[in-house]
Amino acid sequence: MQRLQTTPSNRFPTRVLLGVCVLLAGLSACARPERAAQKIEEDRKQVAQFDSNLTFQAVTLEEFDQQGRLWWRVNAKQARYSRDSKLADIQAPSGELFQDGKAILKVSAQKGEIRQDGKAILLKGNIKAIDLRDGLELTGDEMEWQPEKDTLVVKNSLAGKHPKMTMKAKEGRFLTRARQIDLSGDVTATAIQENIQFQGQKISWQIPAEQVLSNQPITFVRTQGNVVDRAQANRGSADLKARTATLQQEAKITLGEQGLQVMSTALTWDLREQVIRSSNNGIQIVNPAQQLTITASQGVLNLKTNMADLTSSVRGVSGQNQAQIRADRLVWNLVTEQFEATGNVAYAQVSPPMNLTGPKAVGGLRDQMVVVSGGRVETSFIP
Repeated sequence: MQRLQTTPSNRFPTRVLLGVCVLLAGLSACARPERAAQKIEEDRKQVAQFDSNLTFQAVTLEEFDQQGRLWWRVNAKQARYSRDSKLADIQAPSGELFQDGKAILKVSAQKGEIRQDGKAILLKGNIKAIDLRDGLELTGDEMEWQPEKDTLVVKNSLAGKHPKMTMKAKEGRFLTRARQIDLSGDVTATAIQENIQFQGQKISWQIPAEQVLSNQPITFVRTQGNVVDRAQANRGSADLKARTATLQQEAKITLGEQGLQVMSTALTWDLREQVIRSSNNGIQIVNPAQQLTITASQGVLNLKTNMADLTSSVRGVSGQNQAQIRADRLVWNLVTEQFEATGNVAYAQVSPPMNLTGPKAVGGLRDQMVVVSGGRVETSFIP
């Protein structure tokens, strides 16, 4: 049910229309008899046209659901209502959008359109919507409120501000009941507290849970002072409460100025503890500057201690001198490049050609200083 309210001076001009009808009828009576029928028909069309195009000043428009609860209430500088097109064109609208009879959003725009059935209200030009529950502010060029779907659609250059997140995208859908924003098109969202920027084509933000989700390629960029870490994956999520990120499908994290790379089919990144983990998904660590590559079935990287702990089918390769090591477990210092390998250790180097096997080894691949010890040790020099 839609209701139009106006100031007393601007009520529906029923008396004015009746006066026009009497005047037109009088004019028709004075016309020649042969033109009387034609004149009456023309007058009828003029009155019908006048009646189908009504303009009101300083109006309040309201819409209610079937339970009699408000869907929206909008004040407008002017409203021009066309019964034929079943639309009301409004100028300088501002008001509130309701859910379950309670105001949840405050909105304003340069102009707008309201469907006669009241199931959608469209605002255009410098639109602004402010969530009265948590201060979320959305701006853009066009906005549509769909009360039956509890959905606010913002199109054309969406920008958003929230105490915990800022965002930009081509458009977005704000699910007001679930309090989730689905952003699409060149999305950039920044978690203010963590100083992490999320980039992608489709990203969702669940506001109460403080979770960022995407089932499409997504990039995380974290800045700490002059240090920039970058994470990429075909899909991913971040829990801002737990301060963790999960990367899936071609996951890759590039750390700091040295460009240390961590790759896997699935990675979890504990931002609070500064730990990167891969469990039974395979992991590869590459240090481009040192030309070192280590692979394993699973592993943990502690960025606070600069230690990597890799287990199961571990293999390390130095591209600089082609030295290789295999083991069941490898603990590697990312700064000093020193390692400790245990379990079925096998070390090989090209110059001078040599193979070492044993239960334990310590040393460094790049400088080829390796000591194999414990139990039975075998050394082979290749001529």
